[in-house]
Amino acid sequence: MDSWLGISEFVAVVQKESFTQAAKQLNTSVAQISRKVAQLEKRLATKLLIRTTRKITVTDAGFAYFKHCEQLVDGLQQADLAINDLNQVPQGRLKITAPITYGEQIIAPLLNDFMILYPALELQLVLSNQTLDLVEHNFDLAIRIGHLENSSMIAKKLSQRQLYVCASPSYLNKFGQPYSLSELELHNCLVGSSPVWSFNEQGKEKNIRIKGTINCNSGFALTDAALKGLGLAQLPDYYVQQALNRGQLIECLSHYREAQQGIWAVYPNNRYLSVKVSLLIEFLSAKLLIRN
Repeated sequence: MDSWLGISEFVAVVQKESFTQAAKQLNTSVAQISRKVAQLEKRLATKLLIRTTRKITVTDAGFAYFKHCEQLVDGLQQADLAINDLNQVPQGRLKITAPITYGEQIIAPLLNDFMILYPALELQLVLSNQTLDLVEHNFDLAIRIGHLENSSMIAKKLSQRQLYVCASPSYLNKFGQPYSLSELELHNCLVGSSPVWSFNEQGKEKNIRIKGTINCNSGFALTDAALKGLGLAQLPDYYVQQALNRGQLIECLSHYREAQQGIWAVYPNNRYLSVKVSLLIEFLSAKLLIRN
């Protein structure tokens, strides 16, 4: 086991770029971290780190060694998790990322319910419309919508969403209802984060470039504009479903409605799936199934 000594300390220093922060992470002293790293360098007969009063620089040899050791340390942590999960209730940190609006409206309330069931957990929820790197940012789970591009991740389908083209009765009474995709150019289309709307035409995806007097990357703002008769909007069901049910908005071009998009729970395939993450995926899947 002598070959393992100093590796955890070395990896922590490189990750934190600080002996002090590494000591805090490993719950030990800076002197102990420094001693273990020095012993590791002595055993390897190689300089891994260059330490000055201002910063720590990783040597070329140190960086190459770090890339291998980081995987070893992560593997050991995952092995520890596997054993702990056999003996303990879900506890510890749970770090999740989700799209902003769907996260605010749907995921966050469900996570709060999950926290009530398992109060030993600590939740960190990051809402972002960017596709964040799960491994780099140490996320346990991501909620993603639509087509998944990264095949290195494992994904479980939780639910689906539907896009609707809709407008208020007042707008349709004034400008008429479109019945073909070519008629969209005659209408004021409320533009969101993309100037392209997607449709299903005879079983094939068709994208139409639209234009209008309002351009905004907020679904709430576009929903409000549609409700006030300012134009047509294409929005996910969680923005407009209630207004459609109440007749405040009317669906248009339903025969061109795009196929439903998947809502996925995504996690790295190189990590042990802990009990807390497994339970959360099952919980979200069951709750979202009820919603549909």
